[in-house]
Amino acid sequence: MKIPFLSLKDVTALHEAEINEAVSRVVNSGWYLQGKENDRFETNYARFIGSDYCIGCANGLDALIWIFRAYVEMGIMKPGDEVIVPANTYIATILAITENGLKPILIEPKLNTLEIDEDLIEERITENTRAICIVHLYGRNAYTEKIGQLCKKYNLKLVEDNAQAHGCKHTDGRLTGSIGDAAGHSFYPGKNLGALGDGGAVTTSDPELAAAVRTLANYGSQKKYVFKYTGRNSRLDEIQAAVLDVKLKYLVEDNAHRQDVARYYYEHINNPLIKLPDLIPDEQNVYHLFPVFCDKRDDLHDYLEANGVGTVIHYPIPPHKQECYKLWGSMNLPVTGYIADHELSIPIGPAIRIDEVASVVSLLNDFRI
Repeated sequence: MKIPFLSLKDVTALHEAEINEAVSRVVNSGWYLQGKENDRFETNYARFIGSDYCIGCANGLDALIWIFRAYVEMGIMKPGDEVIVPANTYIATILAITENGLKPILIEPKLNTLEIDEDLIEERITENTRAICIVHLYGRNAYTEKIGQLCKKYNLKLVEDNAQAHGCKHTDGRLTGSIGDAAGHSFYPGKNLGALGDGGAVTTSDPELAAAVRTLANYGSQKKYVFKYTGRNSRLDEIQAAVLDVKLKYLVEDNAHRQDVARYYYEHINNPLIKLPDLIPDEQNVYHLFPVFCDKRDDLHDYLEANGVGTVIHYPIPPHKQECYKLWGSMNLPVTGYIADHELSIPIGPAIRIDEVASVVSLLNDFRI
């Protein structure tokens, strides 16, 4: 049995008829940018998230870039200011900060939660700190009440990287993406809410920020041929908006299937060589990924691949060890390093069958060094 890490073809097939109808509707309309499909999706996604505004853009990285750029244009931040950010994240989070001339302050995660360690944040706050950027990595809620209190105490903006956590909730019922001052979302095809290509969005309830983001992402123009900022072209096209609006209707249902798969993994994986992160309530984890940890991670990867199971490492080289940030290479971040050396993501998604999940578990339980 071949079990792919994630079959995008199978994911699309779940709602194929509606997706085909939506794409055909856009093609036949003759209107392909900044039209009714964008308006509809932005309205529906903002309502779903619980924010006042949603601004579609080209991808998740751009969404984060525009948030920080907007704060710079608004005079809230300036080049050289500091942003607290988890050291264990996909590099896009950090690229968005440095792209705007801001300084990332890398904070280790907790090993049991894999999210930023709120107990390490306050000691790193300085007079130059302007924001805390949390990342709901792997689909897990990263927000804590302590982080919210620190933002209030030091008058910091709270920015959410919600690229991997569409539909995830905090304990008070708010969805991630509506908890902070602004949030960036990615609709990369493999995400819980994925397009048929690149796509992203910013959500916020700040009208000034929303207007700045929309303007920046449209060449810096609020009115045709009139340019307030030196912006760029970063827009969500009508086809992607239409597809996303179809899939949004099924996001809660698709996440529930991911949670069922995760529950099976937690209940049935039984191998002392394989460790799992702490189990948290379903509503706080939409399981974009299911990470496991093993001292012989590469051997486990090769073993599963040899037996037809696709896996991916998230992420083999942490940001502070990348050549593009080579000046950070001497940083001592042991928890981040441990995750990079031991993490392996196993199959999970809205289309995987439970019999396939059982086969993965059987292989995992049979793994020996």
